[in-house]
Amino acid sequence: MRKSLKATALAASCAVAGVALYGAGAATAGQSTANSTHEPYNIGLLTKDIDTYYGTAVDADGVYQASPSSQYAKDLARVDADAKRHIDQAARKAQHHKGQKKPAVVFDIDDTLLLSLDYEKKNNYGYSSASWAAYVDQANRPEVFGSPELVRYAASRGVAVFYNSGLTEAQRTAAVQNLKKVGADVNLDAGHMFLKDAANPPAYLKDCATPGAWKCTTVQYKSGTRKHIEDLGYDIVANFGDQYSDLDGGYADRTYKLPNPTYFVS
Repeated sequence: MRKSLKATALAASCAVAGVALYGAGAATAGQSTANSTHEPYNIGLLTKDIDTYYGTAVDADGVYQASPSSQYAKDLARVDADAKRHIDQAARKAQHHKGQKKPAVVFDIDDTLLLSLDYEKKNNYGYSSASWAAYVDQANRPEVFGSPELVRYAASRGVAVFYNSGLTEAQRTAAVQNLKKVGADVNLDAGHMFLKDAANPPAYLKDCATPGAWKCTTVQYKSGTRKHIEDLGYDIVANFGDQYSDLDGGYADRTYKLPNPTYFVS
C-alpha cells in the first residue's frame, strides 16, 4: 500500500538522507512516525527539501528529473560502490566453492531501478491506483542513477539477477519495456521477474494468498518470494530496495536501502 506524503511527512523528512546499508537486525528508524505531542515538519518546507535533495528540474519535455550532481545521486553512488565490492566478494567465494548455492541479487523496481519523481511531483506526492497505472504503462521512467549498471555488473560477475516488485502482473509488459530502455536488460523473463498476481498467486504464498484473496503484506510477499528464490538453489547475497518493507523478513545475506523521501510503503 502506497501512502501519500501528507500522511507521512515526518517519516519522509527522516528519510531525506535515508541511504543506508541495512544489515540483518538493523533498526528500522526510517519507519518511525510523527510524535503527536509535537508539531510535524511543515509540508511546504518538506517539499522544498525534497526538491533540493533530488536537484529536481524540469527537462525540455516537461518531465521532472533528478540531477546527477545532487545529494541523492551521491548517496546512490555510495550504495553502488559498497554493493559492487560485496558482489565481487560473493562471486569470488562462489568460484572457489563449487557445488554450493549459486549467488543471486534481488532488485525491487519502483524507485530502485525506475525513478518515479515525475509522478510524485505532478500528483503532489499523492497516489491513486488509476493515475499510477497510467503512469507505469507509459514505460518511460528514467533510471535510478547507477542501478541498471549494478544489474549488469552483477550479471557480468556470474551472479544471477532477480526482480521482486509490487507491480502487478498486468504491468509486466510495461515494466519489461521500461527496464530495457534504461539498460537493465538482464533476466527479464517470468522466471526471474516476480510481480503481484492476486488472481493466481503462487503456491509458495499460500499462507497469505489464495486465488482472488490476496492478504499478503508487502513484507510477507517480498520475503516469501525471496525464500522461493533461495529454495530454487540460490543464495541471495544482496537485496536492494527503496522501502524497508522491501528488505525486512530475511532471506538475504545483505540488504541495501536506497534513498526515497517521497512516499512510504508499509
